[in-house]
Amino acid sequence: MTYQEALQYLYSSAPAFHLVGADAYKPGLQNVEALMAHFGNPHTQFPSIHVAGTNGKGSTSHLIAAVLQAAGYKVGLFTSPHLVDFRERIRINGQMIPEAEVIRFVEFLTSHSASVSQQSGLAPSFFEITTALAFDYFAREKVDIAVIEVGLGGRLDATNIITPLLSVITNIGFDHTEFLGNTLAAIAREKAGIIKPNIPCVIGETDPETAPVFLEAAERNNILGDGLETTNCRIWFADQCGYLRKCRLRDVADCQLKGLYQDKNQQTAYVALRVLSSIVKLSIVKSSIATGFAHVCSLTGLRGRWETLCEQPLTICDTGHNSHGLKYVFDQLASLLTAQRSHSGAVSHLHIVFGMVSDKDVDEVMNLLPHDAHYYFTQAQTHRAIPAKDLVQMFGAGEAFNDVTSAIRAAQKNAADKDIVFIGGSNYVVGEALTLF
Repeated sequence: MTYQEALQYLYSSAPAFHLVGADAYKPGLQNVEALMAHFGNPHTQFPSIHVAGTNGKGSTSHLIAAVLQAAGYKVGLFTSPHLVDFRERIRINGQMIPEAEVIRFVEFLTSHSASVSQQSGLAPSFFEITTALAFDYFAREKVDIAVIEVGLGGRLDATNIITPLLSVITNIGFDHTEFLGNTLAAIAREKAGIIKPNIPCVIGETDPETAPVFLEAAERNNILGDGLETTNCRIWFADQCGYLRKCRLRDVADCQLKGLYQDKNQQTAYVALRVLSSIVKLSIVKSSIATGFAHVCSLTGLRGRWETLCEQPLTICDTGHNSHGLKYVFDQLASLLTAQRSHSGAVSHLHIVFGMVSDKDVDEVMNLLPHDAHYYFTQAQTHRAIPAKDLVQMFGAGEAFNDVTSAIRAAQKNAADKDIVFIGGSNYVVGEALTLF
């Protein structure tokens, strides 16, 4: 079996959410528990950190993993979705899982498919199989610790079979409401499902609608409390701790992630790392935090977060894909455009290559789009993509391009040297942009 044949098996036998959307979503733990049992319960063979949240969970996971690497640990990292290569989802110390390991796992799975199906009662989903692959790989490679990002929600997510050293929930916003609920409190309850009895928990952002949900979950799981220095206090709201503000210049003077929204992710990761050091007793010194933050992309392979793809014209991409995340992106674009105009003394224009998938809060996002820009609406190669012509109609302006490459080339051709080109709206648009550059 070749690597491409292994991927074809994964995608065709168990359709992936990033390709087909809701039809691939299989909530609940019964399937994955049976699947893990078939592989000897690898998720019990290494300590872990569990990270959920509407936005920022990927960046926060990478920040934590980078610091643990800098501290000398062998670190597994499981995230989703991938941008270019499936293997981005599963890494050890920044290195993607080898193709041979994917092939080995799929060959075993195919040769035992009948018994796996009989054991689980249902055909496992793409994400359940990928989760099993990651956990099996981490166990066999004997990682010191693994950082596990939730796929969708929390309570019923396949990753929620782990009992971690620490649970982290970055923030709550409106995304995947068809699965998680249409209020912030309902969404928070689903994500609070990763909170475990007597396991410390860090919440990234305080919100009056969601904080009571987390406090209730903390009380139910015997971890109600606050403060970082007392071992019997085990839930923290990172934005209330003030540790990043107090220690930023000394501990995290620089960070390789430059998006404005990354300040919140850095704060969440920073408090989580302090908890791991103080309560869980991992060996994490301040220099490891500084090194991990300063080299997070280099250490973990993180891509697509306010990433500069080209200097002239300045071309930037970002994976923000809902109104909660894109608000920060557009605010930063406005600041960058103002700075560019001030620095060059010339009129600079904004060119936006933009595409979305159909299960996002499209109307809310359309209301956020800056009107002083040239738009190149496009669609990624996924059935979930909204046709570019529909986006033009919704927005009432712009050009439609049937593929990401032609949209980017048109934007760069039309942009002057001092202009700015932004590419985003969807992970899939960014992923295709990365292959082009």
